Amino acid sequence: MILRRLEQTEHGKTRKLWEEVFTEDTREFLDYYYFVKARDNHIFVIEEDDGIRAMLQLNPYELHMGKRTVPSYYIIAVATQRPYRGRGYMGALLRECMQEMYGKKVPFTFLMPAAEAIYTPYDFRFVYSQAQGEMKPDSGLQICQTGEAEVSEALLWEAEQMADFFNRNFAGEWQIYAERSSEYYRTMILEQQSERGGVRLIKDKGNITGMFAYAGEDGLEIREPLYLPAYEWKFAEAVRELQGDPGRPVKIYASPAAFCTGFRPLIMARIICLSEFLAGFTSSPDQTVDCSFAVIDPLIKKNSRVWKLQSSPGEEEIHVSETEDSEGVFPVAELTEYLFGRTPLEEIKKRPGVILTERLERELEKITKFDRVFLNEVV
Repeated sequence: MILRRLEQTEHGKTRKLWEEVFTEDTREFLDYYYFVKARDNHIFVIEEDDGIRAMLQLNPYELHMGKRTVPSYYIIAVATQRPYRGRGYMGALLRECMQEMYGKKVPFTFLMPAAEAIYTPYDFRFVYSQAQGEMKPDSGLQICQTGEAEVSEALLWEAEQMADFFNRNFAGEWQIYAERSSEYYRTMILEQQSERGGVRLIKDKGNITGMFAYAGEDGLEIREPLYLPAYEWKFAEAVRELQGDPGRPVKIYASPAAFCTGFRPLIMARIICLSEFLAGFTSSPDQTVDCSFAVIDPLIKKNSRVWKLQSSPGEEEIHVSETEDSEGVFPVAELTEYLFGRTPLEEIKKRPGVILTERLERELEKITKFDRVFLNEVV
């Protein structure tokens, strides 16, 4: 068995395994993926019997995290050829790529799991639940239809305007999201086109006032609609125009409140370089933070340290250092759940392996959690 990271020129060798394992993906999508995404990603493989038997791919993203921009990777295409399953290949690939990401000081990595149980043993935990909904044929919106809004297909040269629209109107709503650059939106347009769809823009007097991605492989699906409140009616009208069957509900992912029917846990994350992750947190300048705790990380041993968090009067930034005096203990998975705002300390402290003093609890509650996450990336 040989585990290695492929050279860029070798990435195409993994397409056969992708086609064999992920049979739902079309040729058009894989043409796009291996031409665009695999051009600058990292692919780890296990070779045996003169062939690639398992793989794991890391797609790079720049993430906005609090007040910083940090590198991260989306884990995708974790696959093992059927006769070679049950040999621990997936675990070996995950451990190898985690070590490489640690060396790059990546705060955390993320993925969309086929099943939660696959990744919980590796200390991945859900950090983002996506609002999902649908637009029914009888959906009626009582909204004042003002302006002269028009809908058009997004073109690659409009990606810079799309990025500007997001950053001006929506970036402030979330603490963690993939940085929306012109390159991000060019890639989105190409990706949606590979899935028999595209991106549509709502414009009023030439200015973007809304946008949404759509795909048509399995019936019409709408992804991440973002629009100014006064243009919700135009979004609904644009979706209805795309419907092939006007009597069939349209699925909406990252749904606006008007169409939301519930939330689905979607993205799991795993802390990689803990010192970099902790350095992204802040607290209110009206109070100071001063505490320390030990972290137990069975897979990334360098995270298993006693960490000290401190802030000074009048500042938001939290300073991270190592110390020897611990006021408590966190397994890395429980720390993930808490710092992403998924589980309160009251519940966390009942978990096996967690030790918290009352003072440590009070200090930790001063930290602003990353509980506003917006990660809708799918490749």
